[in-house]
Amino acid sequence: MTEIADRPVTVPVIADAAEALAVAARLSARFAAGASERDARRQLPSAELDELSGSGLLGITVPREYGGADLPTSVVTEVFRLLAAGDPNIAQIPHSHFVYVNALRQNGTESLRRLLFAEVLAGRRFGNAQSEVGTKHVQDYRTRLRPHPKGGYVLDGVKSYSTGALFAHWIPVLAKNDEDRIEVAFVPADAAGLTVVDDWDGMGQRTTASGTVKLDGVRVPADHVVPHHLTFTGPQLYGARAQVLHTAIDAGIARAALTEAVDFVRTRSRPWFEAGVEHAHEDPLTVQRFGELEVSVRAAEALLAVAGRTIDEAAAALDDDSAAAASIAVATAKSAADRAALDVTNALFEVAGTRSALDSLNLHRHWRNARTHTLHDPVRWKIQHIGRYILNGTPPPRHGVL
Repeated sequence: MTEIADRPVTVPVIADAAEALAVAARLSARFAAGASERDARRQLPSAELDELSGSGLLGITVPREYGGADLPTSVVTEVFRLLAAGDPNIAQIPHSHFVYVNALRQNGTESLRRLLFAEVLAGRRFGNAQSEVGTKHVQDYRTRLRPHPKGGYVLDGVKSYSTGALFAHWIPVLAKNDEDRIEVAFVPADAAGLTVVDDWDGMGQRTTASGTVKLDGVRVPADHVVPHHLTFTGPQLYGARAQVLHTAIDAGIARAALTEAVDFVRTRSRPWFEAGVEHAHEDPLTVQRFGELEVSVRAAEALLAVAGRTIDEAAAALDDDSAAAASIAVATAKSAADRAALDVTNALFEVAGTRSALDSLNLHRHWRNARTHTLHDPVRWKIQHIGRYILNGTPPPRHGVL
């Protein structure tokens, strides 16, 4: 097993849901203060991520038997929503961290769990080397994990959209073995042959550093490999837990945009002359539009909370039916949050007026963030699965993206 030296300073272990939510709310406010400037300059949030790591939030799903709080998905979901309302870039970076903590829980060996859960509790971050470009579809992986003549394995491949990898201490790599089965190899970020390239140039989520990971003959000990394919052989919540965090980010973007729109209209907008009112926030048509937007955002937040609770209920009694109900609840919430994020970030300009379009104000970052992040996992397919489930009782597939 790899021994990691030079650990960070002592990181507090968060004890319960109330503490986790209080810490998330505090960090959200701090991160919000610099979010616009970081976006405008594409200033990567290294110091903010160190603060996030030092808060203990990244360890809240570590099982109790390994020293963590083992908080339920409903709490983790709200943590992500709060962080995203402050800065959705920072919220997206640890998404894969939580996903691969879950993968480790599912199928990791006891020795690997002991090593890596201790790392997480010490403030170490997991990254992501999963997606690839130029393949037939999103689950067609060319990266290979092959046996090495001297023992263990060797990794070769190129990964794109590797959110979190640039800031990670460990990079979980999704690859196929010689039997064409999916494995996850946990690789130290400083491993020989592993290179992280900061070449992300998305119009939104600009400071997530979702660039490229290159793997050239990277050696991996046998006990650092998790048989990820086993996750999908029976009822599972792996996909629902990953997707609900994406949903929380969308809901957070929507709330952040609406909050800024309220402030802008109350402090900087002028009323339309035909309204016959003194202030923009007294214009009845503007009032009506804000009411509609608030309904949309609250609906997304409510469905997000339902999805989190449904996952928790399924975890307590997991079978085919409860797993399907959880996936459908998450798909429903994702559909609503996707729509709310796009509607509100677009309507911000409608209600705020011409001045809001000034590039120097950077209000368009909300729309850019929403438009970029909502491209994850198309909602149109989620609607299909919801329809098949409600109309014909067809359970959603177990491919991990629902």
